[in-house]
Amino acid sequence: MTEAATLSKTAPGAAVQHFDVIIVGAGISGIGSAYHLGAQRPGTTFTVLEALDSFGGTWLTHTYPGIRSDSDLYTFGYRFKPWVGPPIATAAEILDYMGEVIAENDLARHIRYRRRIISASWSSADKLWTLEVAGPDGAERYTTNFLWMCQGYYRHAVGYTPDWPGMSDYKGRIVHPQTWPDDLDLKTKRVVVIGSGATAATLVPNIAGDCAHVTVLQRSPTYFVPGRNENELANVLRQLEIDETWIHEIVRRKVLFDQNEFTRRSVEEPEVVKAELLEGVKAFLGPDFDIKTHFTPRYRPWRQRIAFVPDGDLFQGIASGKASVVTDEIERFTETGLLLKSGETLDADVIVTATGFDLSVLGDIAFAVDGKPLDFAKTVTYRGMMFTGLPNLVWVFGYFRASWTLRADMIGDFVCRLLAHMEARGVRQVEVALRPQDADMKIGEWIDPEDFNPSYLMRNMHLLPKAGDKPEWRHTQDYWTEKDLFPTLDLDDPAFRYS
Repeated sequence: MTEAATLSKTAPGAAVQHFDVIIVGAGISGIGSAYHLGAQRPGTTFTVLEALDSFGGTWLTHTYPGIRSDSDLYTFGYRFKPWVGPPIATAAEILDYMGEVIAENDLARHIRYRRRIISASWSSADKLWTLEVAGPDGAERYTTNFLWMCQGYYRHAVGYTPDWPGMSDYKGRIVHPQTWPDDLDLKTKRVVVIGSGATAATLVPNIAGDCAHVTVLQRSPTYFVPGRNENELANVLRQLEIDETWIHEIVRRKVLFDQNEFTRRSVEEPEVVKAELLEGVKAFLGPDFDIKTHFTPRYRPWRQRIAFVPDGDLFQGIASGKASVVTDEIERFTETGLLLKSGETLDADVIVTATGFDLSVLGDIAFAVDGKPLDFAKTVTYRGMMFTGLPNLVWVFGYFRASWTLRADMIGDFVCRLLAHMEARGVRQVEVALRPQDADMKIGEWIDPEDFNPSYLMRNMHLLPKAGDKPEWRHTQDYWTEKDLFPTLDLDDPAFRYS
């Protein structure tokens, strides 16, 4: 095929655009996948379909004050593109980095913006996916041999806000960080931020200097890692004038080694790790602050994501008196703010609901296989990226305890290797299926809540595929095993069915 799409007429005035591979989404995963496909399979035709006006995904849609990564960019950045800035980066810095990847690798010509996929239908007879797409000028239709889903896992258009009693009575303004309004002026305003995760920890220090006062209202505490926003090893290597490519690889390996050790200790000696984390908070807030009530979680470290707080800015805001924290539950909204279950009231001109997001399974696209609607929750996952009964499709779902992009890079290698293997065998269809030895395997939820249990997963688990109790049939969340395993996966294992 030529680099341009193949056009085939299906009806008067209608054209179907065909590509060997279609990548869905131009966020951090989609851009990385496009790089790998272009670099490893230069003869493969592909396009990237993106619903938004530009690339970036999360880093484009989230515009609340201070939006930044909660993973270090030496591992959240791509393995093939050195990161040269501070470990914790702003959205603008991440977008610049992604823009450089696009420009340096001539990827812009492959990306089609303002294309929202309505439906995706697989035909076993034709060995093709057909996509119905809402484009900038009306309906479009695409066909492809292989779908590479990089659309993320939550809805960008609107965040999750619980339905509390009395919300309609409140006379102030309710804002979700995911849809931060351009006209919001917080000067002289009393602000309450509901939530205790990375978003609240980012937002609060970035508005504390503008508003009259900001209060963090949390139902329960979470763990944080405060520290300087720089990497000392990277600084030393730069003083030695080491090439940035080497620095990226060396620092990346050191960060991953340290993360692996921290994860191991969180499971094997959780009380020691807990004490270390709380000491980090105490160093900023002092011995008289009520750390036990406000910053001591009920769960062991790493059962939920742990956010890095650069330079302890959240705790500096609290120590200065510009911000405060209240640990309580909401009884109801009132005209002037919130009534808490303890009986305390919080008056607020603006209430920010940093309460998470809703999962979006496969981009909320209507999928069908041979005319039958797909029930994604009835499939079983193969290593968190392929699914029983779903041919010629791979989904990028990253790590919770390590950077998302680590897995996007690994899956990029896997897909390119799988496409080459199919080509060598002369087959056009691949899907995964349980093997005879899996007949008695226990089937359960996508992830074990005893291992990892953030609210956004727990309330949406019914939407996700099932998992088995063998490593092949679950997303293990174990980068340190998968980094060595993925390159050696046997593509002729009976779990792969070719035709």
